[in-house]
Amino acid sequence: MTAGNAFAQGSSREDFAALLEESFLQHEITEGSVVKGRVVAIEKDVAVIDIGAKTEGRVALKEFTGPGREGELKVGDEVEVYVDRIENALGEAVISRDKARREESWVKLEKSFENNDRVTGTIFNQVKGGYTVDLDGAVAFLPRSQVDIRPVRDVTPLLGTPQPFQILKMDRRRGNIVVSRRTVLEESRAEQRSELVANLEEGQVIDGVVKNITEYGAFVDLGGIDGLLHVTDMAWRRVNHPSEVVQIGQTVKVKIIKINHETHRISLGIKQLLADPWEGIAARYPEGAKLKGRVTNITDYGAFVELEPGIEGLIHVSEMSWTKKNVHPGKIVSTSQEVEVQILEVDPVKRRISLGLKQTLQNPWEGFSEKHPVGSEVEGEVKNKTEFGLFIGLEGDVDGMVHLSDLDWNRPGEQVIDEFKKGDMVRAQVLDVDVEKERISLGIKQLAGDPFAEAGEIKKGQVVTCEVVEVKDSGLEVKLVDTDMQSFIRRAELARDRADQRPERFAVGEKFDARVVQFDRKARRVQVSIKALEVAEEKEAMAQFGSADSGASLGDILGAAMKKARTDDE
Repeated sequence: MTAGNAFAQGSSREDFAALLEESFLQHEITEGSVVKGRVVAIEKDVAVIDIGAKTEGRVALKEFTGPGREGELKVGDEVEVYVDRIENALGEAVISRDKARREESWVKLEKSFENNDRVTGTIFNQVKGGYTVDLDGAVAFLPRSQVDIRPVRDVTPLLGTPQPFQILKMDRRRGNIVVSRRTVLEESRAEQRSELVANLEEGQVIDGVVKNITEYGAFVDLGGIDGLLHVTDMAWRRVNHPSEVVQIGQTVKVKIIKINHETHRISLGIKQLLADPWEGIAARYPEGAKLKGRVTNITDYGAFVELEPGIEGLIHVSEMSWTKKNVHPGKIVSTSQEVEVQILEVDPVKRRISLGLKQTLQNPWEGFSEKHPVGSEVEGEVKNKTEFGLFIGLEGDVDGMVHLSDLDWNRPGEQVIDEFKKGDMVRAQVLDVDVEKERISLGIKQLAGDPFAEAGEIKKGQVVTCEVVEVKDSGLEVKLVDTDMQSFIRRAELARDRADQRPERFAVGEKFDARVVQFDRKARRVQVSIKALEVAEEKEAMAQFGSADSGASLGDILGAAMKKARTDDE
């Protein structure tokens, strides 16, 4: 064998090996896989791509253009395509550049999702509830709420511009990807806030711009980070609404009161830049001083009065009126009203001033006492009836009380009080005025005079004339004639003889004599007895006209006594 023949045989083996390898490669091309191919021709709007094993396919040129994609395609360029089918009816492979890019993107996106890395994408269309984003071939959904930190009305400026996104959710089986632009912005903002907060210090004075106003304060932009200027830190005086002090867009000088480095919350103040009006407050407002102020706020428990800008005191509801105890403060004073008050207490530590309104007016109990001393007579309307007496409305909007025991000298108060009703006008005597306890004691029975005090010298054993007031089963209620004193004669004291001890023998208005068996002026008690009188008369008759031992009967003796009494009367 010649050398040339040997070379030819070696070359044939190499070609065969190459052909065999190419044959194996052809078998590696499977549907649903991504393979490399070479552009062999460009015809109008399609590119002819050889994917090996003498297999070609056509791909629309538009699949090679778009934001973030390759530049102009040329013959000889190597590209990756997705094999849908190895051969169609025309004998060509069905391939796609978009699907290849999508498959490649999914692999990269899954790694980014696992590592929580940001991805770059382009918003290209609006759909229901949000927008679609091209993530280098893979299409993701961007919810409307995830576009920005604040609601965005128009996303036109964002369309077609590559931007960073955070993947929130991926489902390759369903082909779903959900992304967020807002998360990226919040993270970036948080990083910026951390840097800004690191450069701020508590106590620092800084300029800011009012961005927003709420009911409780205003948010101030400090150059990329917001601080809260609370309504209580806007001024030393009471501020009803932040708009009274600041306006949106206004540049204000504020002091940093507190910084929370964890939450990045910053508390600001304006009043801290001004002199504290509470310094030396006790000297300016000594206890007992009277001055004028303006009512700024009314609550259920009292009213706040501004004494000077930044200084307010509270009139507690108990210090508003001497007589109106259960009235809402709003019915005594009104907002913006100028009132005279008295300083009751100053507490510089707690920054509290207690004020009194009623102290600037005369104490009505003192006034009543001066005008109506004890013993004087007054007139008033029955305001209320209670189990222990009557309440009478008096001059000066004060009330006096008539106790049950001061309604009548002789009858029990529980019985007498039923004779009075609300609205009745009555007269009474002032018995006592306690200014400290705000009490006035009155008496009605005292106007009639004390029958025991006015009674002459009544002695035990004295015979008095009685008039029947009431007949009871247990005895008689009687009145001593020519006096206002009353007494009760028990049944056993109605006669010497048991047969005559019957109350029904007497009638109301009937008069008879009885003997005083007890008279106690201090205890206000007088007790009389018919029986005692009969016994006394019998003893006297026996002494004058003899005894039964003399032969005279008791009837003869009493008859002689009665005859003598008639003779004396004649």
